[in-house]
Amino acid sequence: MTTISIVGNGNMGRAIGAIVTAGGNDVEFIGRDSATPVTGDIVVLAVPHPSVAEIVAERGAQLAGRIVVDITNPVDFSTFDSLVVPAGSSFAAELAAQLPDSRVLKAFNTNFAGTIASKQIGDVTTTVLIAGDDEDAKQALAAVVRAGGLEAVDAGSLARAHELEALGFLQLGLAVQEKVGWGAGFALVAA
Repeated sequence: MTTISIVGNGNMGRAIGAIVTAGGNDVEFIGRDSATPVTGDIVVLAVPHPSVAEIVAERGAQLAGRIVVDITNPVDFSTFDSLVVPAGSSFAAELAAQLPDSRVLKAFNTNFAGTIASKQIGDVTTTVLIAGDDEDAKQALAAVVRAGGLEAVDAGSLARAHELEALGFLQLGLAVQEKVGWGAGFALVAA
């Protein structure tokens, strides 16, 4: 059994937490302002990207040696017209540089909470794309995701977080413009 610490208790945090418990794993929710220490094997940062800096500043030492999952989409939320990371980079790469003793993964950012909770996008099982440089960390997260009833696909190295963040940005932009609903999303179908 794996223990997952979820920092943040919004829609995404709750949806991911439900998947964790559905798979028979333990979950602990930690509010952004909570003094509760992080104890999970895997730590999911289920907060908006501007909040991550404060979490790293306050909890960086607690994250050392752990798998840290960045689910953020570094979008300029005032305009929804661009990402706020340099071209060719990713917020996940920036986070990995700030947490050199953690195994940083990018995952869940291409999923909406509704598709995680329902485990479906249309008639297709929701797939979580996972990028990272540590194979064991990716396999550990994929095992938790699959145990909870979703699909998981290794999207490659952490360098692929750039594309995942672009895909998440596209999906968010479509939803904000009401071209797709918040229960919709991109589905991965194996041929």
